[in-house]
Amino acid sequence: MIQQLRAVPVLLTQPVRLLRSYPRAALMADLLAGITVGLVLLPQALAFSLLAGLPPAMGLYAAVVAAICGALWGSSSHLHTGPTNTASIITLSVLLPIAAPGSPEFIAAAGLIAVLAGGIRLIMGLARLGLLVNFVSDSVAVGFTAGAGVLIMSNQIEPLLGIDLPPSDGLIETVVGAARQIDGTHLPSLALGVATIVLIALWPRITRRVPAVLVGVSLASLGAYLLDLEGQGVAVLGPLPAGLPPLARLPLFDLELIGQLANGALALAIIGLVEAVAIARAVAGYSRQRLDSNQEFVGQGIANIAAGLFSGYPCSGSFNRSALSYQSGARTAMANVFSGIFVLGATFALAPLIAHLPRPVLAGALAITAWSMVDRRTIGRFWRSAPGDAAIMIVTLVATLLLPLQFAILIGVLMSLGYYLLRTSTPRVVAVLPDSAFRHWGFHPERPQCPQLAVVDILGDIYFGAVNHVEESIQDILAATPGQRFVLLRMHSVQQLDISGIRMLEGLLRQLRERGGDLYFVRVREPVLARMRASGFIEQLGPGHLLDEDTAIDTLFYRVIDPAVCIYECERRAFRECHSLPKRTLPNGGAPAIPLLPLGARPVPTVEPRALWEELKSNTPPLVVDVREPREFRQGHIPGALLLPLPQLVGAPADLPRDRPIVLACRSGRRSARAAAVLANQGYEHLRVLRGGMIQWEGANLLTAVEV
Repeated sequence: MIQQLRAVPVLLTQPVRLLRSYPRAALMADLLAGITVGLVLLPQALAFSLLAGLPPAMGLYAAVVAAICGALWGSSSHLHTGPTNTASIITLSVLLPIAAPGSPEFIAAAGLIAVLAGGIRLIMGLARLGLLVNFVSDSVAVGFTAGAGVLIMSNQIEPLLGIDLPPSDGLIETVVGAARQIDGTHLPSLALGVATIVLIALWPRITRRVPAVLVGVSLASLGAYLLDLEGQGVAVLGPLPAGLPPLARLPLFDLELIGQLANGALALAIIGLVEAVAIARAVAGYSRQRLDSNQEFVGQGIANIAAGLFSGYPCSGSFNRSALSYQSGARTAMANVFSGIFVLGATFALAPLIAHLPRPVLAGALAITAWSMVDRRTIGRFWRSAPGDAAIMIVTLVATLLLPLQFAILIGVLMSLGYYLLRTSTPRVVAVLPDSAFRHWGFHPERPQCPQLAVVDILGDIYFGAVNHVEESIQDILAATPGQRFVLLRMHSVQQLDISGIRMLEGLLRQLRERGGDLYFVRVREPVLARMRASGFIEQLGPGHLLDEDTAIDTLFYRVIDPAVCIYECERRAFRECHSLPKRTLPNGGAPAIPLLPLGARPVPTVEPRALWEELKSNTPPLVVDVREPREFRQGHIPGALLLPLPQLVGAPADLPRDRPIVLACRSGRRSARAAAVLANQGYEHLRVLRGGMIQWEGANLLTAVEV
C-alpha cells in the first residue's frame, strides 16, 4: 500500500518528465507525424460522433482534448487516444435506454459517462492494476490487430467507390452492400483513392525523411483540386465547426443518473483499457518500446475525464491512428499532442481548406495503413510454432471480423486465460531414465522402466488446479509397471505447492507405504520445502527422504530397493548401478520363489559387524551364511563364511545345523532379511542378519577373505 501511494505522484507527473526529456531533434518528425494523424483524426472525429448519436462538434472536442491528455499522461509514444468506433458504439448502446439521441439529456449523459469511465480507469492506474492486461497475450494482440486492419479497410470501401452504404457494424454486410452497388462506382473517387494508395506505397523508395502518408494525401488532394474533381462529384469533408472546447455543464451530482450509467461506465472503462493497451502493445511490437501499463491506465483515465468535462464523449485508443503515427515517423508522444493541436487549429485557420479535402484520399491513406496492421510474418510464426497461440490468434481475428470489437477482445482474453489455466493445470508428468551415458535424465518411452523404482519429473506447479492431473499421471506411471513400490519425484520445475498439493503427496505416501514402498524427493526448491515443513509433511515423510540428486540413485539402489529383484527377477539395466550387480534371472521371473517382504513386517534380529567379529573369535562362533552370488563372494567375504546363494536356499530345504546360531550376510542386508524369513518358515531358530551387510563390514575395516 505504501509503495502504491508513493507511485501516485510519479504517475500524475508524467507530462513533466516527457517535456523535460524531449529531444529537440525529434520536433520536426513529431510535427509532421502529428499533422498526418490530425488529417485522419478530423474526419474520424466527425464520423464517430455521428455514429454515437452526438453532434459533430462533440467529436472534434473529444479529439482535441483526448489526443493531448492521452499523449501527455500515457506511456506509449504512438498510442493515439480519441473517438473510436468501439467507444462510439458502446456509448450509443448504453445511452439509448436513457434518452433520445441528440437530445440535451443524451448529450449530458454522454459527457457524464466519459467522466465516470475515466475516473474508473484513473483509479485502476493509481492502484497499479496494470497487471490485468498481462492476460492480453501476444496472440490476442496479433489477431485483433489483423482483424481490425481488415475492418478498417472494409470501412474505406464506401468513400473509395463513392457509393452510399447504409450504416453497418459488420464486415459481411459492408461487403455485400458494396457488391450490390458495384455498378454505381464513382470512377473519379476510385481513381483518386487508388492514386493515393500508389503514392504512399511508392514514396518510401524515394525517401523516408518525409512521411509517405503526408506526401500521398497532399499530392492527391492537390491533383483533385487541379482537376476539379469536387465538381465531378468527389465527396469532401465539408464545413467544420470552429471554437475552443467549451466547459460542459454535467449533472455530476445526479445520483440517479449516475446509478443508471454505472454499469455502462464500467464496461466502457474495462473494454477501453483492454483495447487501448492491446493497441499499444501491438504497436510496441514494431517500435520495441517498453510500456508501463499503470501509466497507460492513468493516461486513458485523464483523457476521458477531460473529454467529458470539455464537451466531448468517451474515447479510447485508435488502431489506425496509432499505426499511422508510427508509420509517419513519430518519435515521441508529442506527435499525438501535435495532432490534437492541429485539429484545434484546423477548426480556425484551415477550416475552409480542410473542408475541401477529398474523402477518397483519406480512405486510401487509411486503407494502406490498415494493410500494414496485418502482420503476416508474425501470423506465420504463430501458425508454424505455437498451435495453442495460433488457435487464440485465429479465433480473435475471426471474432474481430464478425462480432463487435469489445466482444472480440473479451473472447481473446478469455481464451488466453483459459489456455493459461489449461497449461498450468496439466503440467507434464513423465517417468524418466538416464541416457546411455548415464549423465542426463530424459523421457525414453522406448526403454523399459525399473520394476521397483519410478523416477518421475513434474514439470510445473502442484496447485489445486493441477493436483488431479499430477496424481492421475503418477498413478498411470505406477500402473504401467505394477511392481514399482518406490517413487523418486524430481521437483526442480515445481515453483509452487499449495495445501491441495500437500494432501495429494500425503495420499501418494500412504499408498506407497501400504504396498511396501516409500516416497523420495530430489531438487526441492526452498519455497516448496518451506510449505512442506509448515504443513507437517516433512515430519510425516521422515528423515532420509530428501536426497541429493547426484547420489540419490546410489542411495536408493544400495539402501532401499530390493537387490534380489535386481539379480533374480529383472533383466533390465535402467541405472548405472545395475551394472555392478550379477544378473541371474530365475525361471518364471523368480517371483514365486522369492516373495517380497512387506514394509513393516516383524524385523529380523541384527548383529553389528564388530560384534560379529568378536563372536567369530570365541569358542562357539556362529555359522556365517553368505547368500550373495559366487562372483560377489569371491571378491570378498567374511572368513569362514559358507556360500549359499539365495536362489539355492529358497529352491530346496536348507541343510544347515539347527543347533548352531546362524548369521546371514549379503551386500547390504536386504537379501539376508529375505533369506532369514525363508529359513524361519523352514523351522530354523537363532537367526540373525549382519547389519549393513558387507558394506558395513568393509567400512569397519574388518578382515575380508578374497578368493583368487
